[in-house]
Amino acid sequence: MSANNVTFRLGLGLQIPNFSYGTGVDRLFPSLIAQAREAESAGFDSVFVMDHFYQPPMLGPPDQPMLEAYTTLGALATATERVRLGALVTGNTYRNPALLAKIITTLDVASAGRAILGIGAGYFELEHRQLGFEFGTFAERFSRLEEALQILDPMIRGERSTFSGRWYTTESAIAEPRYRDHIPVMIGGGGEKKTFAIAARYADHLNIDAGFDQLPGKLDALAKRCYEAGRDRSTLHTSMLVGVIIDENVKPADMPEQMRLRMVVGSAALVAEQVQANVLNAGIDGLIIHLPAYGCGPGVIAAAGDALRPLVGL
Repeated sequence: MSANNVTFRLGLGLQIPNFSYGTGVDRLFPSLIAQAREAESAGFDSVFVMDHFYQPPMLGPPDQPMLEAYTTLGALATATERVRLGALVTGNTYRNPALLAKIITTLDVASAGRAILGIGAGYFELEHRQLGFEFGTFAERFSRLEEALQILDPMIRGERSTFSGRWYTTESAIAEPRYRDHIPVMIGGGGEKKTFAIAARYADHLNIDAGFDQLPGKLDALAKRCYEAGRDRSTLHTSMLVGVIIDENVKPADMPEQMRLRMVVGSAALVAEQVQANVLNAGIDGLIIHLPAYGCGPGVIAAAGDALRPLVGL
């Protein structure tokens, strides 16, 4: 595996999790472009969308607007110039890995070297069942993910992939053209045994799914998985997805306890203080935020960028 040297560092990213802007479908994509461009102007280094076909239950009913991730990212590549682009994270069960290698190398060409391959095992059972994707057991989904990465790794590095496993088979598979010799791989999840072990073997970056109170333990577990894989822990960069509400009238105590473990609220200064205390001081390297309360309101992304960018050295 090639991910033994630091090749990808993420400082401040924006995830766009919701396409329900109340504007009508004719304004949906222009609104999305406006958010991506505001993030770019505000100094964010990356923009992510979710890889879902239905809206996940924590954000809304399944019939809310949801754009296909890689079609969307390809279009955003033409509307932006600097920000890196990826899915947070690709559901491995939705695409054959050789096809995904072709998709991500195409995105890298279209964006002039700005693609990030975010990937995880997949979790949304309703989506799988209704759309006809095989869901399988927890163990089966992780087995599929590890096989997929053994195909993806050589293909995105310009090597031929010949592989025969339980789930996938390739024969001298290639992905050309490529823009770069290496596209960064980001694993997403919070599982200390399976997810972290896969990240230690295959990833340049790990986006940790956890509450603030769990981060020290998660990082200890990650160090163990890296040791077991014979990898220097410092070569695996980390981030966390955090909800942000910049509103001086909202205090952390106003939020339900469960939300307080994954969200920061209040004035810009208070938001920055909470991120520093809860995320960066715990040892997480970078930050990806989403703004669930605001949709695409102009100026909000820039305000978040101004508050948080200095914390991550941007």
